[in-house]
Formats: sequence, C-alpha cells, structure tokens
Amino acid sequence: MYETLQIARAEHLTWLVLNRPDALNAMSRTLIRELADFFWKLPDDRDTRVLAIRGAGRAFCAGLDLKEQPQPADGAVGGSVQGGLRSQREVSELVMLMRRAPQPIIAAVHGPACGGGFAIALAADVRIAAESARMNAAFIRIGLSACDVGVSYFLPRIVGASVASELLLTGNFIDAARAERVGLVSRVVPDAELETATRALAADMLRNSPIGLRLTKECLKHSIDAPSLEAAVAMEDRNQILAAQTSDFREGVVAFLQKRPARFSDG
Repeated sequence: MYETLQIARAEHLTWLVLNRPDALNAMSRTLIRELADFFWKLPDDRDTRVLAIRGAGRAFCAGLDLKEQPQPADGAVGGSVQGGLRSQREVSELVMLMRRAPQPIIAAVHGPACGGGFAIALAADVRIAAESARMNAAFIRIGLSACDVGVSYFLPRIVGASVASELLLTGNFIDAARAERVGLVSRVVPDAELETATRALAADMLRNSPIGLRLTKECLKHSIDAPSLEAAVAMEDRNQILAAQTSDFREGVVAFLQKRPARFSDG
C-alpha cells in the first residue's frame, strides 16, 4: 500500500498512477521514496508484462515539490554536499530503475509534465500525449541547469541535438502538437481518449511473447549506445537464439501457421 501511488492491474497490464492531484502530482519526498520502492520491485513482478504511468487529476507530474524543499537564507544554500548528493541521487535513480526494468513502460501524459515529471516521461519507452500535455525542463527556470534526472541523456536521443538544445537552454514548454511533430511522443489523442489509447497500445504489446518484449526492450536500450553496428547485431543474434529455445517461440510458429492468435505462457 502506498500513500502517493495507486496501482491497478488488468491482467498483465499494470497502471501506476501518481496520486497527489491537489499538488499536480509534484514529487514529494514520500512520492520519490514510493516510486523507488515500486521500481526496485518491478523486475521481479512476472505478472506485469507492460506498465503504464499516468497522473491523477489534471496533470501528469509538475516536477519536484519545491514547497517541501528547505529555502536558502540570505542567498546561502544550507546542508552538506554529501547530503545534497544523496537527495539528488534519490531522484535521479528513478529514471535508471525505469530503464533497467524489463517491462516496456508507456507514459500517458496529460497536462503539465515538468522537471522531474518530464524526466519520468522521457525515461518511458513510449509516450502518448493528450491534447492538454505540456512538457518542459523546468530546472533551468529556477536557476539550476536544465540537465537533470537523465534529461540531457534521453532528450537529444529522442528529438535530436537542435530541438533538445532549444528546449533545455530556454526551459520553454513544448505542447502536444509540436511534441508529436518532433517525435517526442508517438501520438496525440483527445484527453478523454488517453486511457483508451494507452490500453490499446498495451494490448498490441501484450499479444507478443513476454520474453520477446523483455529482450526487445533490452536490445533497444543497449543499441542506442552501441559503439558499432557489429555490437548491435551481436546482441540481436544472442536474443534470437535465446528466444528460439522457448516454448513460446514454438507456440508462436504454430499459431502463425494455424492462423490464430498465439497463447504465450512465458515458457
């Protein structure tokens, strides 16, 4: 049981709902701690084959809850370097846990997704946006660097260096329509259809074998940083040989030949 998260399961799709709607789902210390707990446990959750993340209320996530942060006095930032680094890593570790999770993650973004909320959306494997979605690297707007919580890693890989530089150096919002044009999100749908569209995308993933999903996410993650074509192909070869030894592969071939949906068992 969590104070700031809601977990809902529909067969092999799990919904992770950020549940601080009165604060636009801003990342309080409790929310950060509970997200870390959830993502640490996710790799061992075999019932969850696809994860969808959304925010309760009218926002995805407004970023770090600044009302909880100690305010500097007379321009001096209090606390030690060591303590600050520990607090920083508690937040930044979330996106690393998301990338390590074997399950594909869909971010269903509506309303503001700012700062840390933007980072969580970027760390997902697929982003679907409602028409109301607005995203930005809010860190730079309060005197920090825009490069935070993995944003400087994910954003240029998704949209390219020029658009990433514009968004990071200005801190400007990008709306849903432009986000779709530059490839930041896969599609844009009316707000009322966001959950339905996310469920449909998850269903398309879930018709594939669990090991196929896990190996594909892993391979995509490593191929983005692969030093060469040869390295990427070597990983692809390894994945295919591993998957070909499973009963799910045999079921997939038989189902294809019999022209019926496959019944995968993660075996």
